Amino acid sequence: MQARLNNIFASYHGRPEELISILQQVQEEFGYLPADAMLAVARFTKVPESRVYGVATFYSQFRLSPAGRSRVVVCQGASCHVRGGAAVLDQLAGQLAIQEHETTPDGGYSLETTGCLGVCVRSPCVTLDARLQPTPAPGNLKSLLQGGKCDE
Repeated sequence: MQARLNNIFASYHGRPEELISILQQVQEEFGYLPADAMLAVARFTKVPESRVYGVATFYSQFRLSPAGRSRVVVCQGASCHVRGGAAVLDQLAGQLAIQEHETTPDGGYSLETTGCLGVCVRSPCVTLDARLQPTPAPGNLKSLLQGGKCDE
């Protein structure tokens, strides 16, 4: 791990203002922010460990655990929320037996939310592996998780 981190650190000066950029590269390299890597980043940037953790947990772009092979994202923006986004999220969480920001024990799926996917006309919106799915209805979410697509 240290060799991979050293490759990332080589592009920086170790200043506190580089923290977010470094964390982004660490996550790109490992797929998430391992605790040991965050500790190394704290030392390199001379930023307290608590601040590194605070930044990593504040921004939704960062993951503290490995992502699943498939990523399901449910929009919770205003339009999606009023048109059933919360119910879609609840049903997917129930079918996957996880909560948002978690990954199934087999590593198959990660369930996430976002503030907006930018396609409000199709709300509520769900993406599977960054592909927008047709407007989901409660009865067809199961097919989405079984490798199919939601029926319009």
